[in-house]
Amino acid sequence: MNGATLVAIAATIGNFLQGWDNATIAGAVVYIKRELELTAAVEGLIVAMSLIGATVITTCSGTISDSVGRRPMLIVSSMFYFLSGIIMLWSPNVYVLLLARLLDGFGIGLAVTLVPLYISETAPSEIRGQLNTLPQFLGSGGMFLAYCMVFSMSLLPSPSWRLMLGVLSIPSLLYFAFTVFYLPESPRWLVSKGRMVEARRVLQKLRGREDVSGEMALLVEGLAVGGEASLEEYIIGPADESSKDQNPTDEEDTIKLYGPEAGHSWIAKPATEQSRTGLISRHGSVANQSVPLMDPLVTLFGSVHEKLPETSGSMRSMLFANFGSMLSTAEANMKHEEWDEESLHRGEDEGYTSEDAGPDEDDNLRSPLMSRQATETGHHESLSEMRRHSSLMHGGEAMGIGGGWQMAVKWSEKDGEGGFKRVYLHQEGPVVSRRGSLISVTCGGGGDGDGGDEYTHAAALVRQQTKEISGATETSGNVSVLSALLEPGVKRALIVGIGLQILQQFSGINGVLYYTPQILQQAGVGVLLANLGLGADSSSFLVSTLTNFLMLPCITVAMRFMDIAGRRSLLLTTIPVLILSLIALVIGNVFDFGTVAHAVISTVCVIVYFCTFVMGYGPIPNILCSEIFPTRVRGICIAICALVFWICDVIVTYSLPVMLSSIGLAGVFGIYAVVCVISWVFIFLRVPETKGMPLEVITEFFAVGAKQGAKSE
Repeated sequence: MNGATLVAIAATIGNFLQGWDNATIAGAVVYIKRELELTAAVEGLIVAMSLIGATVITTCSGTISDSVGRRPMLIVSSMFYFLSGIIMLWSPNVYVLLLARLLDGFGIGLAVTLVPLYISETAPSEIRGQLNTLPQFLGSGGMFLAYCMVFSMSLLPSPSWRLMLGVLSIPSLLYFAFTVFYLPESPRWLVSKGRMVEARRVLQKLRGREDVSGEMALLVEGLAVGGEASLEEYIIGPADESSKDQNPTDEEDTIKLYGPEAGHSWIAKPATEQSRTGLISRHGSVANQSVPLMDPLVTLFGSVHEKLPETSGSMRSMLFANFGSMLSTAEANMKHEEWDEESLHRGEDEGYTSEDAGPDEDDNLRSPLMSRQATETGHHESLSEMRRHSSLMHGGEAMGIGGGWQMAVKWSEKDGEGGFKRVYLHQEGPVVSRRGSLISVTCGGGGDGDGGDEYTHAAALVRQQTKEISGATETSGNVSVLSALLEPGVKRALIVGIGLQILQQFSGINGVLYYTPQILQQAGVGVLLANLGLGADSSSFLVSTLTNFLMLPCITVAMRFMDIAGRRSLLLTTIPVLILSLIALVIGNVFDFGTVAHAVISTVCVIVYFCTFVMGYGPIPNILCSEIFPTRVRGICIAICALVFWICDVIVTYSLPVMLSSIGLAGVFGIYAVVCVISWVFIFLRVPETKGMPLEVITEFFAVGAKQGAKSE
């Protein structure tokens, strides 16, 4: 089990505590309203108070986490959990109980908002979806264990609701210990603050290897918000720098891509209209839509995941053999200099330092990606000379960055001035022999080994303005949050994130979770368990316990397919099952099938609803929200989505008791079924597939797709 997995498990204890709290309040409220003689409004307020607390804390959690870090906020979350548990254990009256529930909501809000963000920023892209399903798994596991406790206590002569709620303080101490002594800070947050030494050490711990240069370069590239980027398609082949017989005419159209080792480089030529086989050619333009009203982003992202003939799309051919893999644990073939040491030495020699740098900030984020020497020499130097001077060629940054994507660097000239541009590459066609091809590829001398006569098509996401890191950091700091939020790609991502959160909540899941025992009582589930000698309360708790137990293997299935089938596919597959289960529940309550049949239909439908929900609509909205925003504004954007989540959660939870008493189960679940239909349409038209893609590539795609979509409109 790698470091990223262990860190994710430790972080999701906060979600375990949320699930525990959901189940205990669902059981305890049955006894609270009897002892304190509560009205329906006060009962709903006790349940909803934690949601109000989560909503309040979420308004500032994103901004604060962007400022002080993710880890300190998780520590604060654990402290809120512990304090609220102690107060609930004491609660002499309803007012103290409401205060404790408010503090509990603070802990829940921080955990639910920041844990998916933290996992996304620490997990490898290939298993990011799987690890980000852990919050759902541990949350359901917490509910299962809590319902076991509640069921056991319900068999006592006088169940204590204070003890049910106060037990929360015990696992919260474990959460506190893990957040303080084990969890590292997010490497992406560290890079955004210029703390490169710490970021490198954290990445080495998470990946279990020393060479993390390629991923460090990727994290730095993710600092910028906006900027110009373009989607291009290249035909790529090997090049021999020592070759002298290249056609001068072809040289003008040839793009040089730098590999990690001296002596290895590639040439790329823009694909012609006749030779395109990749991402661009499959769609021509993101403006061309086969489905009316479908967001061009959905088509653009979908094209990346289309199956390609005779290739895995992972660039593992001889042509790209030296690009490496992000997850490879093999030692590098050459000795890599550490970025930070290199930057420090270069800063001393060249005299460009940051006035604001602290002792642990490596003076600043200067130049692990670019070499000033290489830039200043201009195009008069040979490629070999540029290789020797450029830190790019010594650090091995042109490496796999996950999901079949590679990062490389190209040298471009404009108006007599040269400069490097960062290129994200994704193989879009099989590797074929140049011999006999209709496509002419300028190759020099055959390269090394058998790879000399090979070429392939690749989609390229090219950043038009790549800066030195010190400059990029300074520019990023001067960009206001409001300006960043108004970037077309960020706005489009916010539409997706907010839309998913609204529709997920109004599908009724949290309202049903909080009131499952009462819903099952109203459905007459006690009839099914009458022979066991259980009371109505114990019967409903037992069914809730079994339901949560059945949810666990369903979540395991979702974890298995989250990075295979993908987020979008799981949503489009599972939501129709939700709709059918809700319709069956409505039919079972509208028509009189008898007491036993009514109880069976209601119980089965609730179980199917829960089990299907946790396979798709439960974890995926939070997963997507943690993936689609740039590092610069990821915290504030997730906080915005979480704020919408909690507001809708409060509305659903507080209104459910009133709706049950007015329109009954049939009316409530009929409304939820309609919302699920709307959700499916929204996801089909607006939500793209992000499986396996590095976070920085996802945000670039949103920027490119949003701008091209705006032009087409």
